[in-house]
Amino acid sequence: MTDIQQHALSFGPVAAQYEAARPSYPAELFDELERLLGRPLKDADVLDVGAGTGIATRLLAARGARVVALEPSPGMAALLRRVSPGIPVVKGVGDELPFHDASLDLVGYAQAFHWTDPAKSIPEALRVLRPGGKLALWWNVKDRATGWIKAQEDRLVVALPNYHAYGGVIAGAEQLTEAGLAVEHVTLHWERQVTVDSHLTDLTSRSYFAVLTEEQRAPVLAAERAALLAEFPDGVLTEPYVLDLFVAGRA
Repeated sequence: MTDIQQHALSFGPVAAQYEAARPSYPAELFDELERLLGRPLKDADVLDVGAGTGIATRLLAARGARVVALEPSPGMAALLRRVSPGIPVVKGVGDELPFHDASLDLVGYAQAFHWTDPAKSIPEALRVLRPGGKLALWWNVKDRATGWIKAQEDRLVVALPNYHAYGGVIAGAEQLTEAGLAVEHVTLHWERQVTVDSHLTDLTSRSYFAVLTEEQRAPVLAAERAALLAEFPDGVLTEPYVLDLFVAGRA
């Protein structure tokens, strides 16, 4: 198993942490998505690929989309079904979509496109999209222009040999242009206030922590807790995010 495959398959055991502490998405994301789609999400047939526990799936459904969640991890899919029993969940991956040709208005990837092989996932998305349909990719990334976030990243680079940030977001999205698609890009800024405990729970849901044993994770988390409480002694911090949205369609 490759390192990428190991990381991609690591989420099942941390599904509860993922659901409890991963950031959601601001309403502005879906406003922009509708603008770039050129239509409301209401009554659109939407596929959420790599849906995880359904964080984005539920927000798409709340906009009135007929959304199906596609998720390869049994652990993540089981939690999604439990939390959102009304949303259909299908096992599968973006590189081989189990859907008919020209059956969808939108194929979306929330924090998930980097786990695919774009040489396969892009043609698959185009195959299942109806004329005028779009492929949308988006990522929440903590804003590294903020001092404490950059300092934490520097610590994790040293502490975790398998640490990786979402450095390939823009590079991955460039595959859309290379595939001959017309691509529009929007960047949003937003923030949320969380406790140090919640922030650390979010960290444990990341693949670079999920692949570690408890013995490997514990000292890193203890060091992070100490560093964060030294900077935020009341135990509450504000996480600023940069949210990149790419919407692509046939040129």
